[in-house]
Amino acid sequence: MIRYRCRRWFALLLLLPGLWHSLLLAQESVQAPERPKVGLVLSGGGAKGMAHVGVLRVLEEMRIPVDLIVGTSAGSAVGALYASGMPISDIENRLIELDWLSSFRDDPGRVYKPVRRKQDDWRFPVVPGIGVRADGLHVGGGLIAGQNLGFILNELTRSAALVEDFDRLPIPFRAVATDLETGEQVVIGDGNLSEAIRASMSIPGVYAPAQRNGRLLVDGGVANNLPVSVARELGADVIIAVDITDSLMETEQLREAFSVVGQLTTIMTRRNTEQQLALLSERDVLIRPDLEGYTSADFYDAPILFELGASAAREHGVELRPLAVSRSRWQAWRAAIRGADPVAEPIARIDIEGSSRLARDFLRERIRQKTGEPLDRSQLEADLKRIYGLGYYEIVSYSVACSTASEGAVLVIRVQEKSWGPNYLSFGLNYEDNFDGETRFNIASALRMTELNRLGGEWQTGVQLGTDPWVRSQWYQPLDYGYERFMVVGGTYSRDTFSQFDAAGVRVAEVDVTFRQADLALGMELGGNAEVRLSYARGYATVDEQIGQAVAPEGAIHQGGVSLQLVHDSLDDTFYPRAGAFAGIRGHLEREGLGSEREFDSLTSLLLGTHSWRGLTLTGLAYGRAITRGTPGIENAVRLGGFRRLSAYAPGEITGDHALMAAVYASQSFGGPLVPWFVGVGLEAGNAWPSLGDASWDSSVKSTSVYTGVDTFLGPVQLAAAYNNKDNWTAYLNIGFSFTQLFY
Repeated sequence: MIRYRCRRWFALLLLLPGLWHSLLLAQESVQAPERPKVGLVLSGGGAKGMAHVGVLRVLEEMRIPVDLIVGTSAGSAVGALYASGMPISDIENRLIELDWLSSFRDDPGRVYKPVRRKQDDWRFPVVPGIGVRADGLHVGGGLIAGQNLGFILNELTRSAALVEDFDRLPIPFRAVATDLETGEQVVIGDGNLSEAIRASMSIPGVYAPAQRNGRLLVDGGVANNLPVSVARELGADVIIAVDITDSLMETEQLREAFSVVGQLTTIMTRRNTEQQLALLSERDVLIRPDLEGYTSADFYDAPILFELGASAAREHGVELRPLAVSRSRWQAWRAAIRGADPVAEPIARIDIEGSSRLARDFLRERIRQKTGEPLDRSQLEADLKRIYGLGYYEIVSYSVACSTASEGAVLVIRVQEKSWGPNYLSFGLNYEDNFDGETRFNIASALRMTELNRLGGEWQTGVQLGTDPWVRSQWYQPLDYGYERFMVVGGTYSRDTFSQFDAAGVRVAEVDVTFRQADLALGMELGGNAEVRLSYARGYATVDEQIGQAVAPEGAIHQGGVSLQLVHDSLDDTFYPRAGAFAGIRGHLEREGLGSEREFDSLTSLLLGTHSWRGLTLTGLAYGRAITRGTPGIENAVRLGGFRRLSAYAPGEITGDHALMAAVYASQSFGGPLVPWFVGVGLEAGNAWPSLGDASWDSSVKSTSVYTGVDTFLGPVQLAAAYNNKDNWTAYLNIGFSFTQLFY
């Protein structure tokens, strides 16, 4: 009995602090006057909106509760995070660590593209968003669709994923956007929080307009950049307005086209801002951080912008002080708004919304999320990135909604087809000059026609003009909704130049050969980064011109063979990979019964791995090609030499039936994210031999190179100098080299 009473008294003692705290709050609520309803209004301003975070930090330091938040553009993003209950320290860390460049790109990354797309990357790297239809050429509504931005906002607002009424957030919130058709402001107070932010910050011409309830919405700054009126309508007694709107430039600053366009934009936002400032009363507080010298694109200056916002707020400490509350009331308020991730409810249903020319099973087969299980966000986003990587959709997004039944939540997948599709143009350029008479220049373009049937059939035709002319047209037909099995039917025309050397390494012949062939392939995708393909090709090669010894027969050389190819490609970039790997192996045999006048078997392989650490990138490569049976003829020879193919030798200077090459490259990246450049060194060794028995380290040639370059949308523009073990130097200017060219 004594032990039981001790336990009961001990439990009572544990409860006393909480009871005492509740009594103090009750007594304080009786004695304290009714607190005015404080509305926080945050204006738009791009990267300068991070100054809002500093203002919020000072409000917390002064213990000033906020009862509602209204934001435009960048102000809506910062305001939504705070309204969802995210602590200031977390907001600061998230904004500092955020990959801002990815928010201005739609491409989720090469790793999320199917292997067939990656095979085209090096030849057609430029996809400018030009669509082709019967009525002409079309482009999208903005330079950026906002795909990656949507994923970023989903992650930032995940604690409010199940909140559809913004009055039910820890702090009631509104985002302001602009109706593109009428120019009127649109106040968003319900729906998906991340989509509301996305609409509010859709800069016209940069981000494509957001679609909501049949309306096209753009940046709220066009209609109301400092929405004081909205906060007043929501019942705010006192408004704290933070204005980061740009000031108008002086005449001497308006010398360039960009400054003139910027001035016009500022005039528009400044005018509606002044109208809103006129609505402020004496009780309200206006905070204007001194952001002179900073622009709406200075995303990587977050810590400085935080402090500038905080400094501006502290200057208004006297005006803000009457809004402060006691420590106990502050702690109670903070506890009430503290955000938390939603309960991991099972997904009861998966809905797919949005028009699509493809069957809905096409999308459902690509989503691994199971009903009856909690949402796996990382897996879902990877699936949606792979769907986006197919190139059919302008936006692929998701949201989680409450189910009307009690069994769990509803996962909503939204797809928005490209308004400029479904047929697209892409382009490419390749240039290589060794400053010694060997120049290769090619320009290329392709038309890809997509969604030709409910399974996702495609027809692509590509043309390359220049030193190495090439034309290919092919039909790609999935055999199931999941793309796991597919068929390819195509035809190719190409022309190349081969050299023949004697035992002393002297060029004795040069042959121009034209190839024409048709092919049929059956394949299967093996996960997201690999595929296996069985192909049959039938055609012929013709010798157009021979210089020197006659090493090839006159007339047509008939070709017919079967290939089995296995490829894994997880490289993060086509031209300058910093992570990932490539592994390809292909067995090929030609027989008289398959239409060939030569009989031989060959094996080709390429292994490539790359890794980066603090800007240092190491890449290793091993390439091999061997004839395991028969005699292939010069039209099937391997050509080495040229940039990154034993660099100290001219293109095609090393030719043979069998070839091996190993290389290692090390480069260091410099510069900012907008203009990256690099310097590096490469070591290469290898050769080509008439017989595999002749291959040895002693008979290999070596090449050492140093290079520097700038990464561009066409691929790196590189200047290199290479030295071989025969005391010869070679210099190169190269645009658009890809390691995977060695295999394909």
